[in-house]
Amino acid sequence: MVNDITKQVLEELKEIKKDIHFIKEHMTDPDTIMTTEEAERFEESMKELKEGKTTPLSELKKELGL
Repeated sequence: MVNDITKQVLEELKEIKKDIHFIKEHMTDPDTIMTTEEAERFEESMKELKEGKTTPLSELKKELGL
């Protein structure tokens, strides 16, 4: 009887392990998903960059004395 229970537990553990592997493979990193607000800010920033409304990092460093 114990042997049958042990086999059943081992089989269930194998299935759980498969499920966990599947979940890990298909999980999305929450840091890679933009909120609507973040996406809007990004689009606005790209627009400003294309329009030349941004300051290059080298120039900003000079202004800050770095």
